[in-house]
Amino acid sequence: MSEKLLRVGTTYIPVTNIEQSSEWYVNKLGADVSYKDEDKAILNLANQSFFLVKSDKGQTSNFIDIHGEERFSLTFEVDGLESLQALHEDLAASEVRIGEIENRGHTGRNFVFGDLDGNKFDVWSELSPQFKENYLE
Repeated sequence: MSEKLLRVGTTYIPVTNIEQSSEWYVNKLGADVSYKDEDKAILNLANQSFFLVKSDKGQTSNFIDIHGEERFSLTFEVDGLESLQALHEDLAASEVRIGEIENRGHTGRNFVFGDLDGNKFDVWSELSPQFKENYLE
């Protein structure tokens, strides 16, 4: 069966302050702002569009798993363990809330970081083979 969905084009992230959050994503993660008004900002990051949407305080993209743990809903990929470690160090130096690099029992390593509003994101040290083939090789 062929794939019906080809890619994820946009991810929506609730934030309380569009200006501060868009600056955070630009300065901490290297995003580019393609549009901004008082209710939203459109960012280009990691080959995808991210819409920062003005929301009430306490709204996040996180969820609670079956064990009561707050989880992220998105994993970014980097190209290898050295890249993961370099990003971890860079985010730590930029005073971003980050977790330790973890071995979760599968290929590669991960860590979790959070934005100004507490939205959690995961980073994995392994690029998908299809992405590597299509964009890096």
